[in-house]
Amino acid sequence: MIIGVHTPEFGYEREIANVEEALIRLDVPYAVAIDNDWATWRAYKNPFGQRFWPTKYFIDKAGNVRHVHIGEGGYLQQEEIIKALLAEET
Repeated sequence: MIIGVHTPEFGYEREIANVEEALIRLDVPYAVAIDNDWATWRAYKNPFGQRFWPTKYFIDKAGNVRHVHIGEGGYLQQEEIIKALLAEET
């Protein structure tokens, strides 16, 4: 399951209407939570305490963070991580 969490980098990204428009325009096919107060960001302790967009957390079936990917690219590696996590026993 993919769940997006939108944590705004810029002021206009805090506006729900702007986020909704972008999700429609980009045809985002998964749920996206709005994290305007950065609660989720802080809870996951974004690596190195920095502000990296995007940061992707790969979480196993037990709820453990198994991999973190910062930035764009590395899509084939991310796909392999997803496949491996899906193949694991519960």
